[in-house]
Amino acid sequence: MFVPPSKAMLITPQAIATLVNGRVQGDPLRALAGLATLQAAGPDQVSFLSNPRYRSQLTTTRAGCVILAERVLPLLAFECAQASLVVVDDPYLAYARLSQWWAAQRRAAAPNGVHPSAVIEPGARIHPSALVGPLCHVAAHAVVEAGAVLGPHCVIGPEAVVGEQSRLWGSVSLMWGCRIGERVVLHPGVVIGADGFGFAPHAGQWVKIEQLGAVRIGCDVEVGANTCIDRGALEDTVIEDGVKLDNLIQIGHNVHIGRGSALAGCVGVAGSATIGQRCTVGGGAIILGHLSLVDDVHISAATVVTRSIKQAGHYSGVFPFDENAAWEKNAATLKQLHQLRDRLRQLEKKIPRL
Repeated sequence: MFVPPSKAMLITPQAIATLVNGRVQGDPLRALAGLATLQAAGPDQVSFLSNPRYRSQLTTTRAGCVILAERVLPLLAFECAQASLVVVDDPYLAYARLSQWWAAQRRAAAPNGVHPSAVIEPGARIHPSALVGPLCHVAAHAVVEAGAVLGPHCVIGPEAVVGEQSRLWGSVSLMWGCRIGERVVLHPGVVIGADGFGFAPHAGQWVKIEQLGAVRIGCDVEVGANTCIDRGALEDTVIEDGVKLDNLIQIGHNVHIGRGSALAGCVGVAGSATIGQRCTVGGGAIILGHLSLVDDVHISAATVVTRSIKQAGHYSGVFPFDENAAWEKNAATLKQLHQLRDRLRQLEKKIPRL
């Protein structure tokens, strides 16, 4: 729950500099009441310059304070003369820290206790400092640890564990035997531990393979709205510490995602794929099953990864979009590349070597 802004939420450039380990240039005591973009900010708001393409907006911004990098200062002439400056090494990181501070001021302290409409089965253990919201269901032998918050309509399955200070925003399902670590954030509609897509073909039909593993999620993980992480078939699906998953992502059974990796919206990772540490995957990309990506691999948006990647780097596989008529012609040409290659080889054999 958030509370309305108040004067208690004002902050000064000097306080910001202390918070983000920066230094102030200009008025250090100006009262500031919010965050905004360079284009939209008013005299009582803070903005930041991280991407150089927005530097021209410094000449027109009305922001009362701007966070920017030390390296930018020698390039400034009269830009942003009316604003206080907070100079830091990494403006984007400073913005992130400041946004956390403001959200903490707005977010009301969660009460503890169990809402009267919640259903708590015998054998469930709920720490006295945890909050179980309206219409939640906590099954037998599930554990909700200290400071955890379950928003409305959450379902915690048998023997599932919600770690300390984790927050399930609402309508989140943590299925049987699945575990999330400390300070995990699960946004509305997340499903952890649904059955993986396992079926054996037989006589024109599909015979279900029971999914007997679970899902293990580490600490400081954030999972976006309506993302699904399937339970393992035999062993567990594993999401290591610090992983960030965007909205509408599908993680198949027995996938393993390494520490500190981040996947953007609508990514699909098929079963038994392994993603290393500190990897990034752009929106809409697909990683096929049973593949491995080493640490520090970066996949561009809409790329389809069809083979394992054994060397760190940036990989792309996007067919450029175009007007439909031109795209159809190019696609038709691509289908003939194999024949064109063979013809070229035949011609090369007929040409005498010099």
